[in-house]
Amino acid sequence: MTKLSTRIWIIIVAFLAITVLFMYVLTNFLYEGLYVKDAENSMVEIGEKLSTMYDGGKVTDDFINKIDHYNSYSNVNVFAVRNPRELSACVPFDIDYDTLIGPDEREQLLKGKTITKKGYEKRFDRQVISAIIPLTDHNRLEGIIYIYFPLAKITEMASKEVFILLGSAAIFIFLIGFGVFKGIKHIMKPLKDLQNAAEKMAVGDYETRVEVNSKDEIGQLAQTFNKMATSIQQEDEEQKLFLATVSHELRTPISYVKGYGEALERGYIEESQRQETLALIVREANRLEKLTNELLQLSRAVNQTDTVTLYPLPLAETIREVVHITEQQVNQKAINLRTDIDEEIIINADEEKVQQILINLIENALRYSEEKTEIIMSAKREGNLAIITIQDHGIGIPEEDMPHIAERFYRVNKARSRSDGGSGLGLSIVDQLVKYHKGTWYITSELGIGTIVTIQIPLIEEL
Repeated sequence: MTKLSTRIWIIIVAFLAITVLFMYVLTNFLYEGLYVKDAENSMVEIGEKLSTMYDGGKVTDDFINKIDHYNSYSNVNVFAVRNPRELSACVPFDIDYDTLIGPDEREQLLKGKTITKKGYEKRFDRQVISAIIPLTDHNRLEGIIYIYFPLAKITEMASKEVFILLGSAAIFIFLIGFGVFKGIKHIMKPLKDLQNAAEKMAVGDYETRVEVNSKDEIGQLAQTFNKMATSIQQEDEEQKLFLATVSHELRTPISYVKGYGEALERGYIEESQRQETLALIVREANRLEKLTNELLQLSRAVNQTDTVTLYPLPLAETIREVVHITEQQVNQKAINLRTDIDEEIIINADEEKVQQILINLIENALRYSEEKTEIIMSAKREGNLAIITIQDHGIGIPEEDMPHIAERFYRVNKARSRSDGGSGLGLSIVDQLVKYHKGTWYITSELGIGTIVTIQIPLIEEL
């Protein structure tokens, strides 16, 4: 596979070569075209000036000698003849008289017009340009002035210059190609570093980074790569920590169920302790089931896509349903769950997910509240938002724990949470589900006084 730098180098050098070739063709065209045209015009001008010496009548020998004398100091060959056939004695090559002056040319000459011709002469092995100037008197063609010039002098001169041009072009292309190669190599170096870093990341080395040496597009790409690498590394570390924590959380209830189950099977538990042991197994099995369900809920929340439809949801009805679902848990702790709800609130939401948010928050409040206290759930409108608050009078959350409360498996009071079945996943699920509804939430808490959770979810847009 050809490297990108090699392909770029080939393209640039190819364009340079095409440019030089084009310039050569253009130069050759201009040189020959313009110079030959200029020579042709000069010949016509010379011939017409010489023809002014003709006084009419028969072409005299004196006139012919004068024209012949002009050859001695001119770079063109000039002859005056009475009849074109006499040219054979003047020019060193054969002339086809019928082609030289045919009927059409004769008509033009009789009208006093000059004729120019260019053709290849085998004897000279070169192109010859010629001009025929008529000598007329009373509509009679008395003779002609014939001027010719071999173009070999032009092409030979051009060939020498072309040789210099081609040599210079070859040196130019070599120097430019070398400079371009070095420049591309310098430009491609950070891309090569990016490639090497990406290959390392592909095999799991997420600590690799690339050096940023510029602020151009490649430098920005390197910065973006480093940010991506940092994000992937953090995600990988979080995933490893999550798996380790899940394994730890599952190991405890599984160990209890397995250990006490084997003890019962082998008869190690006395009859008086069997009921207590079964209750412990059931408790740990319930805890295991709850943890598994919460892991599934968290996975669905994290991987939730926009394919689930949100629809207008009367919030008051949903809150009353949540109160009914949690009624038994609330009564077990003799806690008063009081509600203050705006009946007119309608949000764009998924009912099941909103219920899950509120149930998790109520269960969390119950877990950290003392018996015979109060939990207040309210819902009101503020602008285009529905504001839902759940306030308890529990133990509160220490200030140093506040930044971590939405992290998976994070517990404010680890011993207490473990004893009553708390997994530390409830607020993580809440965080993901609130984001799914394009909402926000925050917690305020004071130790020994209680905690207030505030959720803001957009109201349905009114038509």
